[in-house]
Amino acid sequence: MSQQTDNATLVSLNVGEPAAIAHGSKQIQSGIYKVPSPNAHHLSSTGLNGDGQGDLINHGGPDKAVCVYFERRFASWKEEADLSFTSGAFGENFTLSDWTEDDLCIGDVIHAGETILQVSQPRQPCYKLGLRHSLPELPARVLKNGYTGCYFRVLKEGQIATGTTFTVASRHQARKTIAEANRVMYRNKDDIQGIRELLVVKELAASWQEQLGARLEKLLKEKQGG
Repeated sequence: MSQQTDNATLVSLNVGEPAAIAHGSKQIQSGIYKVPSPNAHHLSSTGLNGDGQGDLINHGGPDKAVCVYFERRFASWKEEADLSFTSGAFGENFTLSDWTEDDLCIGDVIHAGETILQVSQPRQPCYKLGLRHSLPELPARVLKNGYTGCYFRVLKEGQIATGTTFTVASRHQARKTIAEANRVMYRNKDDIQGIRELLVVKELAASWQEQLGARLEKLLKEKQGG
């Protein structure tokens, strides 16, 4: 694990209401198009005022109140794949400086202006990210390199705007980084011990708890030959 830094800056606050996007021969609704906003927005337990999602089954809700991406990853994409991205390109609400998936842990509590936030899970990119950039392979590439970003839940509501300083107020004692959660979920899927250690973190989003719990049960049955 790299040396973690406690502070970051909200370099861009991005919002967007659901809009139609072409998917083959049909149109679907998606909130993947986020654009920087110069205004302060109210952040509630379910998200930012003026923002929305097209698929409320797989997006949104308290565990996914805020989608976050890391500014430093834009340089990584440019260097490694010659892809140019800017704030909002990954459908994120917050583009943050300084941090990456190695710097934040599941359950970390973050103070940001009037608000208090908590890291809940890595971001799971869906096919709509590929549609936005006309790169259908992009979601798979995100999972392969681990540049996923993450989600925050909201512990205290309030106003927030670009330029706000984010500070890790308390680090979860388990120290399970976003990067480690990605490793267990996507790359080393049969890591029984890794799954167990993640499931101990009760602050991990409910959907991840359920998915990893089911995987662990299956792996244990296979190990026992049942």
